[in-house]
Amino acid sequence: MRIAIIDDEQDMRQSISQWLALSGFETETYASAEEALKSINADFPGVIVTDVKMPGMDGMAFLKRLMAIDSGLPVILITGHGDVPMAVEAMRIGAYDFMEKPFNPDRMTDLAKRASQQRRLTLDNRALRRELSDGTVLMRKLIGSSPVMERLREDILDLGQADGHVLITGETGTGKTLVAHALHAVGPRAGKTFATLSCAAHDEAALAAMLFGPVEAGQDVPLMEQARGGTLVLEDIESLPHPLQARLLTAINDQGTPAETRIVAICNAPEPENCESALRPDLFYRLAAMRIDLPPLRSRGEDILTLFTRFGEQFAEEYGTDPLEVSAQEAAQLLQAPWHGNVRQLINIAERAILQQRRGSGSISSLLMSETAEIAPQQISEGKPLKEYVEAFERMLIDNTMRRHRGSIASVMDELCLPRRTLNEKMAKYGLSRSDYL
Repeated sequence: MRIAIIDDEQDMRQSISQWLALSGFETETYASAEEALKSINADFPGVIVTDVKMPGMDGMAFLKRLMAIDSGLPVILITGHGDVPMAVEAMRIGAYDFMEKPFNPDRMTDLAKRASQQRRLTLDNRALRRELSDGTVLMRKLIGSSPVMERLREDILDLGQADGHVLITGETGTGKTLVAHALHAVGPRAGKTFATLSCAAHDEAALAAMLFGPVEAGQDVPLMEQARGGTLVLEDIESLPHPLQARLLTAINDQGTPAETRIVAICNAPEPENCESALRPDLFYRLAAMRIDLPPLRSRGEDILTLFTRFGEQFAEEYGTDPLEVSAQEAAQLLQAPWHGNVRQLINIAERAILQQRRGSGSISSLLMSETAEIAPQQISEGKPLKEYVEAFERMLIDNTMRRHRGSIASVMDELCLPRRTLNEKMAKYGLSRSDYL
């Protein structure tokens, strides 16, 4: 994380810079606020440490300019003893904290670390919000070429353009919240309010106030009003108390058509019929007029290997190790696993496999055995024809090799000992395109 140090005294700049550099920070120094402003923008990935008393633009004026650029920038002020009232005013304006001269270097390091953590969290949240508002990015996250995933992406694009309310069902870990974000991002409501509320996380009184009001002093606008023109996602809709189901139905009916606030209800009941029995029939049919049922991972065939490979690559990069090499036996085991936790479970196993590989111990097989050890035999998914295992493994092998060689056909032919025509035929068969790897 970067630290920008602004002070008109060269010795002070160098002293702070050397101390923070020894603490592991990347530092940059400026003799004036005007000079620093040329390098600081709303995406500045770090913390500002600035003196208050400086010629030209002083620390207070500099702070106000920084807050106008990005109110989330952490700014630490260095003040003289007589400047404390001014520093308190700076905190009101938006400064992160201040230190009096002479300051304790350890306190400087501690402040810089805490401010850096806050800045990292702010930038991560912004990146996530940008990602969740980008329909193209979200649709790319719905990885898979199985027929059920092709149909899911088509359904999202179709229903995203509509105004009706939507009910999303599916087993835990299948990505229901991601689909709710995608529905909002690919339709005409993209860019409008997207609000979420878990009906299982609050009692009836709190849910009523959050959804419908009345608003007390210091509270936000009720979500039904806040999401007007946009989308309101109600997670765990099966947990909504019956009196509030009646109020929600009234609110939906009062909106007319098209709906001012689009409701996307997510049902986390183990079985779809459990959701229907938990809701008033009239509310259920209003919400389920448009419906998306997410497929369990075990029904997605070779998508399992594609997902495992992609997440394995991401974790390998994150932990600084080599990607996983999946054997034919392990590929068959991945395809046979029951995956009761679905994609969320697969992500966990991919990360654990990378960590095991980094330590030089364990195997994918052992991870899968530990996950399924307590599952009754009748719950294990049924086997597939040998042809399906062979084709899924073959596709994964060609996909991995193409990625590793960045689309170099000659390198892939050489490694897999395949003639050009055979490789082309197999890539066409499995829907693989060289342009995806360049």
